[in-house]
Amino acid sequence: MRARIRSVMPVAILATALVQSAHSTPGAQAPSAAALTGQVTSSEEGPMEGVLVSARKAGSTLTITVVSDNQGRYQFPAARLEPGQYALRIRAIGYDLDKDTAVSVGAQKTTTADLKLSKARDLAPQLTNAEWLASFPGTEDQKTAVRGCAHCHTLERVARSKHDVPEFMSVVERMAGYPPLAFPLMPQRTPAPRIGPGAVQAEQQQQARRRQAEYLSSLNLSAVPQWNYAFKTLPRPKGNATRVIYTEYELSPRTRQPHDVIVDSTGMVWYASFGEQILARLDPRTGKVTEYEVPLLKSGAPTGILALRFDEDENLWLALQFQAGIAKFDRKTEKFQVWSLPPELNGDHVQINQVSPNRHHVDGKVWLQDAGTYTVIRLDVRSGKFEMFEPYKIPRPNVYDVIPDSRNNGYVLPLGSEEIVRIDAKSGAMTRYKTPTPGSGPRRGMMDSQDRLWFGENRADRIGMFDTRTERFEEWSAPTPGAWPYDVTADKNGEAWSGGEYNDRILRLNPRTGQFTEYLLPAHTNVRRVFVDNSTTPVTFWVGNNHGASIVKLEPLDTPALTQRR
Repeated sequence: MRARIRSVMPVAILATALVQSAHSTPGAQAPSAAALTGQVTSSEEGPMEGVLVSARKAGSTLTITVVSDNQGRYQFPAARLEPGQYALRIRAIGYDLDKDTAVSVGAQKTTTADLKLSKARDLAPQLTNAEWLASFPGTEDQKTAVRGCAHCHTLERVARSKHDVPEFMSVVERMAGYPPLAFPLMPQRTPAPRIGPGAVQAEQQQQARRRQAEYLSSLNLSAVPQWNYAFKTLPRPKGNATRVIYTEYELSPRTRQPHDVIVDSTGMVWYASFGEQILARLDPRTGKVTEYEVPLLKSGAPTGILALRFDEDENLWLALQFQAGIAKFDRKTEKFQVWSLPPELNGDHVQINQVSPNRHHVDGKVWLQDAGTYTVIRLDVRSGKFEMFEPYKIPRPNVYDVIPDSRNNGYVLPLGSEEIVRIDAKSGAMTRYKTPTPGSGPRRGMMDSQDRLWFGENRADRIGMFDTRTERFEEWSAPTPGAWPYDVTADKNGEAWSGGEYNDRILRLNPRTGQFTEYLLPAHTNVRRVFVDNSTTPVTFWVGNNHGASIVKLEPLDTPALTQRR
């Protein structure tokens, strides 16, 4: 099936000669003159470390960001800013720029712009979801019950509302009808309830909604003109976390939700829109975006793609969610091949969120998952036949992802549990492995070259690793509470990278030492899938801003010691 193609060229972008290649090595650059430099200070602190300074050229779709060091100094390398007029902005919790700042960058010379910060006039818009949760009064159970609101929008939206308990009852009921792919710019309704969790008693559901409404109305502005609780904020980056350069690519239109972002061996960046039938390719050298319209399998059902993964030939496979099927996109022919679930496995409740073709050359089979029934499904590519596996009986925990090892055995990550389930590729036999931490909530992850499964322990605030050969677990707690890792990936050096929907921070873990680096992203970022491009030195990290219609590239300016086990 030939794809319909639409190309989107940014209005303006940095000149190709000045935009660093996707395969370059920023950490290995020889010292050179800066295009723009300065010192960040405030009356309260003097020189300020860990302030993110962003520069955007007039008319451009790119924003470049650097971080001030322990002397408060920031520096944009000459290779990153071409001559022109730039608007500057900062990110430093509790502070604003004293005044709007624009600078003119010239050729072959350094522009100096010292930045003066003052206390923020309104702190609330600066808070991350994690900071809102830390600030909210209440029990952990109460906070857990509202954490899911951030799947679709910020918690600031909740805190600024003025709904009383009866009004919030209606809001909570309405919100329960939106799937996670819905967000304020593009709401879509859930066509049918999930059947995996089993039947829900109406009375119990109403009681739960009332408790949630009572709690939410105690947090918002329904009865008071200002919040009656103190805001709790996280510290700014320091040390190694300041040695980084970010590039943010703005997407158009604003309804694009780049849930999964991955990079092929040629340096092209691919993403799929969480709420639309769109697969897209971004050329990071030019900023050009080419979009491919993904075939529609179910007219009238919600649209959008969740998982996007490469197979061994770097063809792209897409999980089509409520369209109840999967698609393969051949990069050479630019054609789609689609598979729709057969009637006996299909229904309005079906939601194919994950697809894992990584090892289908082993036996010609591809793993997928249905979030409607909380089951695992496997496709025989040659025959087109599907088979279903049921790791649990109804009521089931949320079977969130399935990851193949080198022999194409499937490893199931059940978010609503504290275990990993192995499905033998030949016999279908299932083996269960309990995580060391109770209630861990394994969510998404990847299998490295040593058949070690790295995954986010989403409900335990940890990174997990399961060695499938030795059958042993290791876990690392997030250094700053409130990360709630969604996904984990391991790089060529043996380091692990992760992120979540709540604190706008990317975790980088050295498993040998247990040391973390926490990189603060330049803007509020609903982090889902994380990806590392191992073709660069140092490696390059990529993530989609799922609610901000942008893609972020993170380039650490250091070379880590190898941590790969021999």
